[in-house]
Amino acid sequence: MDVELIEIQEFLASHPPFDQLPAEVLQRLPKRLSVRYFRRGTPFPPADEKQPCLYILRRGAVELRDAEGELVGKLAEGDLCEQHCRQQLPEPGYQGKTSEDTLVYALPCAELAELRGQSEAFSEHFDQSLSSRLRKALDVVVDAPSTGTGLMTVRVRDMVKRGPITTGPETSIRDAAKIMSEHHVSSLLIMDEARLNGMITDRDLRNRCVAAGLSTDRPVREIMTEKLVSVDMETLGFQALITMTRLNVHHLPVLEDGRVAGLISSTDLTRFQSSNSVYLVGDIHRADSIDTLVKISAKVAELQVHLVTGGATASHVGQAVSAITDAITQRLIELAEAEFGSPPVPYAWVVGGSQARREQSSHSDQDNALVISDQMKPDDEPYFATLAKFVNDGLNACSFVYCPGDVMAMNPKWRQPLRIWNKYFTNWILKPEPMALMLSSVFFDLRPLHDPADLFTELQERVLNQSRANRIFIAYMAANAVKNRPPLGFFRNIVLIHGGDHDHTFDIKHRGIVPIIDLARVYALTAGIAETNTIERLQAAAERGALSKDGAANLVDALEFIGTLRIRHQAGQLRQGQKADNFLSPDELSPLERGHLKEAFLLINTMQESMGQRYQAGRFA
Repeated sequence: MDVELIEIQEFLASHPPFDQLPAEVLQRLPKRLSVRYFRRGTPFPPADEKQPCLYILRRGAVELRDAEGELVGKLAEGDLCEQHCRQQLPEPGYQGKTSEDTLVYALPCAELAELRGQSEAFSEHFDQSLSSRLRKALDVVVDAPSTGTGLMTVRVRDMVKRGPITTGPETSIRDAAKIMSEHHVSSLLIMDEARLNGMITDRDLRNRCVAAGLSTDRPVREIMTEKLVSVDMETLGFQALITMTRLNVHHLPVLEDGRVAGLISSTDLTRFQSSNSVYLVGDIHRADSIDTLVKISAKVAELQVHLVTGGATASHVGQAVSAITDAITQRLIELAEAEFGSPPVPYAWVVGGSQARREQSSHSDQDNALVISDQMKPDDEPYFATLAKFVNDGLNACSFVYCPGDVMAMNPKWRQPLRIWNKYFTNWILKPEPMALMLSSVFFDLRPLHDPADLFTELQERVLNQSRANRIFIAYMAANAVKNRPPLGFFRNIVLIHGGDHDHTFDIKHRGIVPIIDLARVYALTAGIAETNTIERLQAAAERGALSKDGAANLVDALEFIGTLRIRHQAGQLRQGQKADNFLSPDELSPLERGHLKEAFLLINTMQESMGQRYQAGRFA
């Protein structure tokens, strides 16, 4: 074989899906290809091709646009243009044009069909959409070893061993306790015929009846918990665990087709996982000092490693770690009020950034603020300053370090009455200056953590209505969202960091994850969506028509894939006693992972360009 054919073979062997072909097939493949060169601006695929072909880009770039001329895809080195070889062409068909001088290898579709018959793994690539390829790649990345927890795959259905134990709301507390004793259960569902009214637990009997001196002749409805969160039979065990963690509860009703089918407890989950965030949160709520909280928070890194080892995705880890940060913050607020007294007026402790989005990893920095009732008087300010410093110092002691940008409640600027917060957001929306856009990643992702007077709801509704109605503000936000570009060139050995502590790496958080977060924020503001979690924002945007369903699904899969590579990288560092960071070397990834990561980056870039065109973001950059 001559040198040129060997070079083509080596190129194909390093790019999916050709790396899935048997060695002897791959060796013969270069002779079946034709090589074509196109100048920049040439229509693509070429109209003069004698037969439909699969095109493999060797050098250059191609832009794909739909019938309306909107950018829907961008191809670069190693990418395939396969639309003419699919049995069902997409409607409307994509129109391509080379955006650089481009060299391609062309393989007739008939030859491709023959190759597909020689490798199932190779053939599967052409049966899958980008979304399904990323989802399959994610399954490979999180594939748990046999020593894993099992909660990533086991369903609630597999843990519910018997039907629900129930009684009616008018049953006496004494009789309800007898039912629990007879059935050896620690909780009891309260049903009004087929409708679930509430639930009582052993703790309710102690705290709401015995300790309160309530007669056991009273109806059980007087001590039951009414507002219940439930799961269904198909919920993954890990998702049930996260729900318990967030709510600090140990029992969840289980529904099937809308009807009560049973109950799942934290005890059921421990059969599948020996240590989990539910128990950390329980310890946090019992902590009586900052020193105790510091000791508990030291286990967060271990928890992250444990979850990754068990097959957790980035979303799983984000939910678990954020639930712990929430619990620590809430306990610090309780300790502060116990030490300094009840607040003089109502207030809301709100969190921002990754904690607000429930997307934290081990010991992120803190972002928070105080929204105080407009009833506040000047003499009330020292109380809130003292409380804020206590909580911020406590979080820092627990390794949720001070915000580098000083976006914390102990900064007087971010500790203001509701009317001032309304003015802040009005100014940011009406005058989207660079500082306002920089703060958007924190303050347009706020979530209330402690808000007994429901102050935040009024603020959020006002902000969503104002931002949705101001197209210029949305355009500025869109321009800001497309600035952080993925390192698309890194597979051509460029856009890597050179020199210093992070030589030959790229920042997977700021170049891969943040761009999707920024896109989702713009979609949310455009449609007036209150959710802060990035995946929930993308899904809600698709439901409201702010984003196509395919676009949302692709971005969700890209976020999960990139994010899971990140937390796997961090878990490896934590296992070795190193500090976790976001700097990933391509050498850590398999060729298949690099290929899928490239697809994810190309998708993000395409979605950014589409958003930029939609809002004419270049005018507002």
